[in-house]
Amino acid sequence: MKNVVELKNISVTFDEEKILDHIDLKIKDKEFVTLLGPSGCGKTTTLRVIAGFVRPDEGDVLFDGEIINALPPHKRQVNTIFQRYALFPHLNVYENVAFGLRVKKVPEKDIKNQVADILKLVNLSGYEKRNISKLSGGQQQRVAIARAIINRPKVLLLDEPLAALDLKLRKDMQVELKNIQKSLGITFVFVTHDQEEALAMSDTVVVMNEGIIQQIGTPQDIYNEPENAFVADFIGESNILDGIMKKDFLAVINGKEFECLDSGFAENERVDIVIRPEDVDIVPLDKGMLEGEVTSVTFLGVHYEIIVDVCGFKWMIQTTDEHKVGEKVGLFIEPDALHVMKKSKYSGMYGDYSTFSDEIEHLSDLEEDEE
Repeated sequence: MKNVVELKNISVTFDEEKILDHIDLKIKDKEFVTLLGPSGCGKTTTLRVIAGFVRPDEGDVLFDGEIINALPPHKRQVNTIFQRYALFPHLNVYENVAFGLRVKKVPEKDIKNQVADILKLVNLSGYEKRNISKLSGGQQQRVAIARAIINRPKVLLLDEPLAALDLKLRKDMQVELKNIQKSLGITFVFVTHDQEEALAMSDTVVVMNEGIIQQIGTPQDIYNEPENAFVADFIGESNILDGIMKKDFLAVINGKEFECLDSGFAENERVDIVIRPEDVDIVPLDKGMLEGEVTSVTFLGVHYEIIVDVCGFKWMIQTTDEHKVGEKVGLFIEPDALHVMKKSKYSGMYGDYSTFSDEIEHLSDLEEDEE
């Protein structure tokens, strides 16, 4: 599949602050790509570079293999949906959706047919005469989508379009957006800070931080094979431990050896080791590979979120089995639960749940002081 958009060595600086730092990105035709990262990581600026609203200080933007750095936004084969939908409040649903076709001077008969088809696609048939102010947030979003796709852009850019919706409606719209993208065959570039949203919707996830792309991959790759501690922490909960690769397929944590599936590291190389909370089993002490004490238990409906102190490092474990605070437990970890990563600038910054536990303990201390 060919690349429809390419960013080559893109850098953007605002007020002497580097927003994008020499990023490279290839986006394939008909692909659903999500730019994911915390506020200020550069994901929206990346979107605006593709749209033509921001011109890079360095690097090239290519569309179908041609450099389009100097091409203004209205001449690019892209459309953008912003977090605030920017609908025309004085026009009804039909006229909002038809607006782009009228600008192109499409015959009225064709406009009528195309608007009907698009409204059916976004489940708004029968709403043609409805005033925009009388629509729910989800309905307004569907109008914004319909207006953006009626001109059949090759690429649709979406800047956190679900952020203003409540959780249930957000889930519904995630499914609808994915279905719309598949049925139209349009490339979607979607910006969000919500990792669950990114995993649920995307063909490819681009994780960003500090203006740099940290990792590009499928949702499964990003979750199961994070490249550094930042990615591991940002995509779901993670226990990130300081370890040593004694040799291929053998890691050391807390002085104890663990079989793993990783290789290619130097002997006795210091590494970061990621173990997801759902991949740790709490077992009786005599069956544990590590021993610890339960310091916190939170019931979350589907499972318990349990914090276990092992030699001062607070592990998070997700389990359907109930345990009590103060209980001495063993931890058992299968070889495929360990993911070994090279040390990075993010090593030591994430993956210990001491902060979570200490805050609760601190609040308890305050309550006792007040009494």
